[in-house]
Amino acid sequence: MKALSRITFDPEVMGGKPCIRGLRVTVGTIVGLVAAGHSVQDIFRAYPYLEDDDIRQALEYAAWRPTQFDETTAEAVQ
Repeated sequence: MKALSRITFDPEVMGGKPCIRGLRVTVGTIVGLVAAGHSVQDIFRAYPYLEDDDIRQALEYAAWRPTQFDETTAEAVQ
């Protein structure tokens, strides 16, 4: 997997959930907004300090995370 430098994990920020650049904006928030039909422009209006790469990497992380879980589950079953 390509390095996702904008996705951070800090137990002091949002309970250690994956966040954007250490900000109090979680990957789950971004994915949820996109899934609910909000455009990138809508997200930027709500979070003007975010950048294009933040949204892209949040979606990349969300797409990668289930595959990582699936691989771990498959190994545990074997």
